[in-house]
Amino acid sequence: MKENLALTKSVGIWIRVSTEDQAQGESPEHHLARARAYATAKGWTVKEVYDLAGVSGKSVMEQPEAKRMISDIRKGHISGLIFSKLARLARNTRELLDFADIFRECDADMISLQETIDTSTPAGRLFFTMIAAMAQWEREEIADRVKASVVIRAKLGKSINGRAPYGYHWKDKKLVPHPEEAPIRLKAFELFLQHRRKGTVAKLLNAAGYRTRDGVIWRDTQVTRVLTDPSAKGVYFFNRGKKHGDWKQTLKPESEWGKIACEPIVPEMLWQQVNQIIEEQLKSWKKPGRVPVQVFGNLAHCACGSKMYVRSNSPKYVCRACHNKIPIADLDAIVHEELKGFFANHEKIAAHMQEASKNLSEKQTLLAAHERKIQKIRDEMAHTHRLYLDGGITTQGFGQFYKPAEEQLNQLVAELPKLQAEVDVLKVNHLSADEVLSEAETLYARWPELPTDTKRQIAESIIEKLVIGDGEIDITLSYLPSSEELTKAQQQLRGPG
Repeated sequence: MKENLALTKSVGIWIRVSTEDQAQGESPEHHLARARAYATAKGWTVKEVYDLAGVSGKSVMEQPEAKRMISDIRKGHISGLIFSKLARLARNTRELLDFADIFRECDADMISLQETIDTSTPAGRLFFTMIAAMAQWEREEIADRVKASVVIRAKLGKSINGRAPYGYHWKDKKLVPHPEEAPIRLKAFELFLQHRRKGTVAKLLNAAGYRTRDGVIWRDTQVTRVLTDPSAKGVYFFNRGKKHGDWKQTLKPESEWGKIACEPIVPEMLWQQVNQIIEEQLKSWKKPGRVPVQVFGNLAHCACGSKMYVRSNSPKYVCRACHNKIPIADLDAIVHEELKGFFANHEKIAAHMQEASKNLSEKQTLLAAHERKIQKIRDEMAHTHRLYLDGGITTQGFGQFYKPAEEQLNQLVAELPKLQAEVDVLKVNHLSADEVLSEAETLYARWPELPTDTKRQIAESIIEKLVIGDGEIDITLSYLPSSEELTKAQQQLRGPG
């Protein structure tokens, strides 16, 4: 069943060849033939070719062919994209990350022949997942350092980057009331004190023709923000929260906040009255507590068949059906050691790598000989042509020597992309194991210090299921090959007979 699914996989080919590549004889046709040969070797069907020959890699996301490719990915017309190397997909790092996000959202594969990354393979998925997770962690670390510097910049009297709160704008490195927005913000306070309903304030502001800074109608959330932000009474706090995704935000410790004084829009007494009313209204409606996010929250199952959960303020995963329990710290430590146990089996990996390297070396030797043969025939044809031009050979003799050589050259050139594709397949399937092993060892070493969100992303990518029984835990790693694939691999290693 698995083989049939592989045979029906539909892919696209991305062609964008730089002027340097073309100068070295790598034409768009050559890249297309190589990618087609790779798809054939994998048993895939090429549905589309996206030709961006001559298009700069600085920004390709808005190109018609790129939009067509993204549309085909989103609607499932293709489930993978083959390209020669990441730099040919896009040179812009931001666009590469955007492409990667789209492919992950649509469960589609990226196949880079140069970097030997094929996310349709278990090794490729693991490698890409760990690289992405580590990169995300590094980005967050950098972001935290940048945000921490905001407070220092404020104390030194330097400008603070960021959007001014509604009613204010930055002028000469100072926060000053905005001539058009400040009166509207003051009116919001007056209306709330009169009606005591944020929804009513929003309706009255909209009815008067007022809009938010972004030009949209006022709603409860925007009204709440302008009423509760203390900037209105002359105190502007910044660097207070840390964003998680597009909407979620957690409050930082107060010691990390920055504060500057600004000209007030409303009297402090009015601000206090309004916010006291809001606080009293909130007391009658208590927000539900946040559900704690656990590393293995979606993966932990009890041996009885039920899922295991962590209750609020509980240090354990608990099965609600049979009350089986395991401490959070113990499960984390066990999974940590499982990662070490799997990736530390160097003898097994070394034997596999040795066999894979041998196969790859043989194929690379054949490819090199093939390329030398092509060059030799080209040199002979050039020599024959020079003899003909110099009168050293007759027209009949030229035809006898040149035509067979030309026919052989065409056959060798046609075969070249197929051999290159075979080498590409071997690199992707085997040599990437070196990088995966290296990244996995790094993952094991850094696991204890990784944030919970990062651990959770990695766990959900490489672990299929955790079954917790009485004194034993069964961990199923999702990137392990199936028994069918293992049998097939063992047969290939043993050879015929």
